[in-house]
Amino acid sequence: MPIPQRFPPGVPPGASLVLGGARSGKSRFAETLVASGPEPVYLATGRAWDAEMEARIAEHRGRRGPRWTTVEEPLDLAGALARLAAPGRAVLVDCLTLWITNLMVEGRAVPAACDELVAAVPALRGPVVFVSNEVGLGIVPENAMAREFRDHAGRLHQELAARCGHVWLVAAGLPLTLKETPS
Repeated sequence: MPIPQRFPPGVPPGASLVLGGARSGKSRFAETLVASGPEPVYLATGRAWDAEMEARIAEHRGRRGPRWTTVEEPLDLAGALARLAAPGRAVLVDCLTLWITNLMVEGRAVPAACDELVAAVPALRGPVVFVSNEVGLGIVPENAMAREFRDHAGRLHQELAARCGHVWLVAAGLPLTLKETPS
């Protein structure tokens, strides 16, 4: 017997955050939220570094279908959101942990970029749903770079969760509401 899934009735106004582990169903849940609105936009941060990542990107594109507009922006999320977020248009940012990876690979100042993104949230002119991997539930990574990545992601998640009206944690395809601000 399938487990009934209770999804919110549409994309919430303002900013929302969807967290989950790898293959938890977080992207599919976020897509369901954003697809319910007019003019859905998928703001992709991932880069196709290899054939496996190309396949993941193709899977996501195929699942979304032609109704979605896809914009690829691996580094300047705050700038892209300033251009894309608008009344009547819902934007899905997938995902923040890939964005942090891109910043680190490029040698960018990750805390400054995160601060810029967090500062942009109150000025967003339309609904935005951020997706990110929750990486803080496992053991402490053994190397400095992995610990730095985990720390950047954890800090960003805390800052965004404080500013987002809705926050979910998705596990096994099931969304758990962590924060829900009445409309």
